[in-house]
Amino acid sequence: MRNLYLSNRFFYLFGLLAVLFALGYVVPTMYLVSMAMFCTAVAFVIADVLLLFGKKVRVTAERRLPKLLSLSDENKVVLQIANHSPRPLRLTVVDELPVQFQLRDFEQKIGLHAGEEHSLAYELRPLTRGEYGFGVANIFAETIIGLVQRRFQAAEPMEVPVYPSVIQMKHYELLAFNRTSSQEGLRKIRRIGHSYEFDQIKNYVLGDDYRSINWKATSRQSKLMVNMYEDERSQQVYCIIDKSRSMKMPFNGLSLLDYAINTSLAISNIILKKYDRAGLITFSDKIGSTIKADRKANQLNKILHALYNEKERSLEANYELLYHIARKLITGRSLILLYTNFESMYALERVLPMLRRINAFHLLVVVFFENTEIQDFVKEETKTIEAIYTQTMAQNYLAEKSAIAHVLRQHGIQTILTRPEDLSMNTINKYLELKSRGMI
Repeated sequence: MRNLYLSNRFFYLFGLLAVLFALGYVVPTMYLVSMAMFCTAVAFVIADVLLLFGKKVRVTAERRLPKLLSLSDENKVVLQIANHSPRPLRLTVVDELPVQFQLRDFEQKIGLHAGEEHSLAYELRPLTRGEYGFGVANIFAETIIGLVQRRFQAAEPMEVPVYPSVIQMKHYELLAFNRTSSQEGLRKIRRIGHSYEFDQIKNYVLGDDYRSINWKATSRQSKLMVNMYEDERSQQVYCIIDKSRSMKMPFNGLSLLDYAINTSLAISNIILKKYDRAGLITFSDKIGSTIKADRKANQLNKILHALYNEKERSLEANYELLYHIARKLITGRSLILLYTNFESMYALERVLPMLRRINAFHLLVVVFFENTEIQDFVKEETKTIEAIYTQTMAQNYLAEKSAIAHVLRQHGIQTILTRPEDLSMNTINKYLELKSRGMI
């Protein structure tokens, strides 16, 4: 019986019997009591084994997973467990989770009556992309006696990929296109002026822009008529991701590169839903993925798979190379969302000439990150001179971050300085703002 295990209750019981046997050498009557209890315990163990290892005792489980897991989101895993035995069982479920989670103490306890089924659900939050391998589900069953356990192995081993956050993508799509939504700070930007994409002529209603009145149509209909315009379509929007060592910094277990990847997928989806063309470029010391801006049916899928395969590199980013590939690949004026990170003014000054040259041909938005851990440190109470000195240095660092954003704006470059967790929201808001202002 290789699947037979002794429970804690077994060891407690026989530990007590060992104490009684020891006392029996001192008090002869205790020896007889301990012998009687020992025989009773052995009888219970034999009965427990017979009840647990009967032919009709069977426990099954099926693991239900989505086809892919979303990076940095809580992904639901369900184990459908069934007790096919003629008696109730207490079950301890130990699912073999992927090694990436480093969980060695994961277990759940449930009780099932004869013939009962139960859905055991738990959530996992992956923090790296790639293949995650699940092993079998080990189910340790015991009867009401509870002296021994029988192990059942169920739920076949399986692998599931972790992709950039599809859950986040769908969430922001819902917010962006739900006119009544005001959640998560996603703003409905008031349209400033209008584009040249004519839509239709309609009756004037209170609140319409009187500058859009069509006087010819008004004279024909003998009532006020106004021109309606829609957002210009098929505009090119590129997400460019710096995957050099400056993007390796982790926040809440997720690297800056992964934050940028999640946001690129979310905003690419919204770009395509707005009938614009979405493209992707990744770079470090060399160019990585390049997807020309388009709005074909499989464009989002191409971007998703390209983002899935991206990895950080340990070298500095080559902005001259980025400028040349942008000139070669990106034809026509486009909106470029550049995800990068600057930790000092010196780092900005080295690449500022290239950013200005890119901005001369396109509408460039530089997206970089606040250091939330330093912000939290600055808010802490200081009690020593050393802590005051360290906190002052931290404040100077934060002030330099703000100065970097100011310098970029002085040179006419649109800038987003954001907390990593607010990256998607702020980037989508900037895209909607620029589109409403007719700047792209």
